[in-house]
Amino acid sequence: MDSLDSPHPDAPEAELQVLSIEYDNKPQLISQLNEPGFLENCCQQSLIGKKLPNALYVHISAIEKLAPPLRLHYERFSQIIATGMDGANIIKFHTDRPKISYLFYPDFDTDPHPALLASVQINLENNEISPMMRYRDYSNSDNPPILHRKETFVTPEYPYYQEFEQLTKAEEKLGLLDKTSSIGTRQGWMQWLQYQGVQIQGHRVVNENGDRSSRIPKIERHRAAIVRTDLSRPVRFALEANLFTENITFFDYGCGHGGDVTRIAERGYTSNGWDPFYFPNEPCIPADIINIGYVINVIEHIEERGEALRKAWELTHQVLLVSAQVLIDDEKHGKIAFGDGVITRHNTFQKYYEQEELKIYIDQVLGVDSIPVALGIYFVFRDENQAQNFRASRCRSRISTPRIRTQVKRFEDYKDLLAPLMAFVTDRGRLPVPGELPQEAEINFEFRKITRAFDVILQATEAGEWDMIKQKRRSDLLLYLALSEFKDYVQFKDIEPVVQKDIKALFGSYKKAREEAEDILFSLGDLSVVAKCCEESAIGHKRPNALFIHVSALSELDYRLRIYEGCASRTIGRMDEVTLIKFHTKQPKISYLFYPDFDTDPHPKLHTSMHIDLRDLHVSYRDYSDLQDPPVWHRKETVLTPNYPGYEKFAKLSEQEENRGLFDDTNAIKTLKGWERCLEEHCAEIRNYRLYWRKDADPYRVKLVRSAIRARKKSHFW
Repeated sequence: MDSLDSPHPDAPEAELQVLSIEYDNKPQLISQLNEPGFLENCCQQSLIGKKLPNALYVHISAIEKLAPPLRLHYERFSQIIATGMDGANIIKFHTDRPKISYLFYPDFDTDPHPALLASVQINLENNEISPMMRYRDYSNSDNPPILHRKETFVTPEYPYYQEFEQLTKAEEKLGLLDKTSSIGTRQGWMQWLQYQGVQIQGHRVVNENGDRSSRIPKIERHRAAIVRTDLSRPVRFALEANLFTENITFFDYGCGHGGDVTRIAERGYTSNGWDPFYFPNEPCIPADIINIGYVINVIEHIEERGEALRKAWELTHQVLLVSAQVLIDDEKHGKIAFGDGVITRHNTFQKYYEQEELKIYIDQVLGVDSIPVALGIYFVFRDENQAQNFRASRCRSRISTPRIRTQVKRFEDYKDLLAPLMAFVTDRGRLPVPGELPQEAEINFEFRKITRAFDVILQATEAGEWDMIKQKRRSDLLLYLALSEFKDYVQFKDIEPVVQKDIKALFGSYKKAREEAEDILFSLGDLSVVAKCCEESAIGHKRPNALFIHVSALSELDYRLRIYEGCASRTIGRMDEVTLIKFHTKQPKISYLFYPDFDTDPHPKLHTSMHIDLRDLHVSYRDYSDLQDPPVWHRKETVLTPNYPGYEKFAKLSEQEENRGLFDDTNAIKTLKGWERCLEEHCAEIRNYRLYWRKDADPYRVKLVRSAIRARKKSHFW
């Protein structure tokens, strides 16, 4: 966190004019604070505080020394939140929007580089806090943000000002504060100190004894390269996202054995790569898509790690694919701690990131807002318009065009001409504006207006289905806009033109659309709202504490639940090949469950699970693949929509199992062995999604089971 230069005390009077406005003239100040650019100007011209491009940071003790506009701005927030801010000692003034953050650094005075304990962000536009959205707890983080240059936050009258200032000067002299992109967190700072061979004791820099190079083992990075039999995950995801369009060029920075380079070339694209060990003589050439796949996690020096990421970004024309190992498993044996990573038994270095930490690192080094695609994988777009287009595309539901239900002669006569119009309305949820539909002139010639042509379509189809499509596309946009609230303000001009037209047609204006999306997002901070949405959901398997749905049914859910799930996947990304999504109703948590044989096994076994706590985005992961008695899933149709392949087959089997009494004791059949015992006790076996009597079953046992079935049918009849 490196500050900008503060205005000199002798700055020209014109530059400081905004700071001299009389504090007593509050109505005028409030009016000016609401003017675009006024607050930003006040922050940038402030003689007090640590300045960054989009914010001003001030210690609580210095608030009263601020210029009148900033003091009044702070007081407006203090009136909203009268309690709950005790202990916050750094105030962050956001310059782009009317927001203030309260930052808790409990060891500010005693720790030379104190760690952030928690933060609370207040948005004056809504006068409320959404815990999910605005409260961040770092108390359990192994790598919290830390502060440098503490004297910039306070005034010279502060009791420890001289001590803070002397430490900063000593660190500057040694170049310890030069690498601002990598020392903003505790682990990055500690490794940088270790690399420099120094320690911070109290508020003094102390040299360590011994030769630095003798303490760092020789790292053989090339041994971390994997010989792949298929495309790597990040490149595969880029293909699936349709980023490889016609004439796209590809370059793999740190390509290892070159597997991705070869396989992309086999698909007809211009593909090249470079690796410092395997292909050191190949040139590093710019390309549309650059992949830096699992490279930054094998570089042991934090400075070099950042340089590699920046070099890859410099080569990127359109999108950079960044991937790294993320810390989700338990510690492995045979590894020793080293810096902010580990040295493996193969003498390679591995830096294990927390998923959110990885995003913060990428964003800080490159000055971007990276997009999570999966665990450990992020896309970084060069063009903001393309980035917004990608975000919007990931929020769109798959919708089928309504079927023809009524024979209408005029429709039949022009069916082929009207088909593109039907496809457009299905895709966008609105009628095309002039110039959007290639067949517009021909349609207008036959029908005079697009609206008249659509009237004919309505005569042949169900109007209600088109209304549902409109609402679905509106929900898609609300999801996209709500998740955009997690980053800096998205300007309307950066949104793809066709989406701009969607917003205007479905909401009236961008402002109204954003206000509605923001209101929904903030409301989801109340867990009871989430619980009610789950309880009222027409889709999914409901339990007392959760709602389960298949990932294919996510787009069919209430849009509020889609937004809620997006709060997790927008920053963390979903687990690879996720099968079921679990919405917890008693705590703010989302779980992703992977059942690899869901489509083929009548009662599939759980392979892995990933849980995301929405309060601090902490990720916990569990692997069930080695368990002898893993959990199993029953009644598959309950998490699906009726159009899912095999739905009827699944439902018929569940009905048979229900009639046989196999689901009577749900606790006993949660795991594989319990389910197998249940089948044996009921003399049952499953073949091709049908329930049969076991041929080797004891005849007397079969007689008892048959008697129980008859009794069950009789009780149901009465």
